[in-house]
Amino acid sequence: MIYEIAEITIKPGTDAAFEAAVREAVPLFRRAKGCVSMRIDRTIERPDTYRLLVGWETLEHHTVDFRGSEDFQAWRALVGGYFAEPPKVEHVATVVDGF
Repeated sequence: MIYEIAEITIKPGTDAAFEAAVREAVPLFRRAKGCVSMRIDRTIERPDTYRLLVGWETLEHHTVDFRGSEDFQAWRALVGGYFAEPPKVEHVATVVDGF
């Protein structure tokens, strides 16, 4: 399994609307092929910055299947207007699972 980690910086003062749009988008991820988890966390030190964490069975489930889908377009339509800059996206794999 891999995790997509996207750092999202939003326009100041749009946090409530952005979070509502993310809640609305949850079903898009839930039905995505190979998606096993999705959450968004807010950075305490930088309240306009969030981290989207999505668990995927494979990298291709994210980069090919989801990104090539209509649901990805719907995700971006829901949240894209709140972005202050393009998200920074990385993919990671767990190498040590301590506890």
